Formats: sequence, structure tokens, C-alpha cells
Amino acid sequence: MWKPLILAAFAFVLASSGAISGHAHAANFPPQINAGEHRLVLNGEGARTKAFIELYEAALYLTQPSNNATEIIKGNQAMAIRIKITSGFVSQKSLVDSLEEGFKSASGGDASKIRKQIQDFRKCFREDIAKGDIFDLVYLPTHGVIVNKNGKLKGVVAGAEFKQALFSIWLSDKPADATLRRALLTTSKLR
Repeated sequence: MWKPLILAAFAFVLASSGAISGHAHAANFPPQINAGEHRLVLNGEGARTKAFIELYEAALYLTQPSNNATEIIKGNQAMAIRIKITSGFVSQKSLVDSLEEGFKSASGGDASKIRKQIQDFRKCFREDIAKGDIFDLVYLPTHGVIVNKNGKLKGVVAGAEFKQALFSIWLSDKPADATLRRALLTTSKLR
């Protein structure tokens, strides 16, 4: 079971590796990536800010461009979010706490149904986090959410319900950052 999963994660890393630097704009995120046998296209990108400080840049990759957040969240097709840490203020603890807050908000305050998956997900973020680190959160329906840090597999979290909660952190009606949500949903095909 792990062999196909590792191969899919490895294929994603190979297809999407490349330098990402500076502020979020089209030149910083590849226009398409491969996740297993799926070709994903850049849907939108932007920066997460808090108190006027840019914390990270993020890009959303889908099989087909879309600006419909509900369809993306509930969809059961391959997709990915790439996050590049752009601030030294982002630590392992602050990122994990922020994700925990996001899951709570995404689940309407009750994340008990996915508590086990959230704990598994947190384990993928045990290492220190530094400016320049890149996280790929890749959803493949046959495997779940594959977490890569700087091109290395950190874990896999199964379940469509977990995937929906994870993508809701950025795409729900109450996202972590409304400006970033708009940017992720502003597809290049619709610009």
C-alpha cells in the first residue's frame, strides 16, 4: 500500500520542484504540476498576512480552474495547496496552532469527527519551521492528503471529510485570510 503512495508523492515532488521566492505572483508558482497521474493547474495564488506582516505565500492547484469554493471543498478529485513560509515569525508552534484554529473554524467549532486525522496531520509538522520552507498538501482521492516538506514525505492523512476541513481553512466563507481566499479563487482563466 505504501509503495504506490510514496511513488505518487515522489512524482508530485519531481513535477513540482523548483525555486519559489519573492512575493506571490505567477512567476513564483509553476503553472502546472503533476500529482501521481493527475495534471494540476495553478488556480490562484496569494499571500497570508497578519498585522501587516506576510507570513506565507500559497497557491491552489486543481484539475480544472474554478472559482467555486464550495465545489472545490466538497470535490473528490486531486488538488493541492503549496505553502511557502516567507517570514521568520512563523514557527512550528505558531503554524500548528494556526492550523488547529483553522480546523475549529472550518468545522463550525466541532472538529471531533476528524480529531484523529487532525492529530495525524499535526505529526507531519513536528520539525522546526524556517523561512523558505515549502509545504505541499496534496489530496489524492485514493490516498488522502499527502504532506511534503521541502520535497520530503512527512505523512499521509486519509479521509475526504478531513480534506474538506483542510481546504476549508483557506476557502470557506470564514477563511483564515479573506484576501488570500479571493486570490486562490481568482483563476488565471477568469482574470
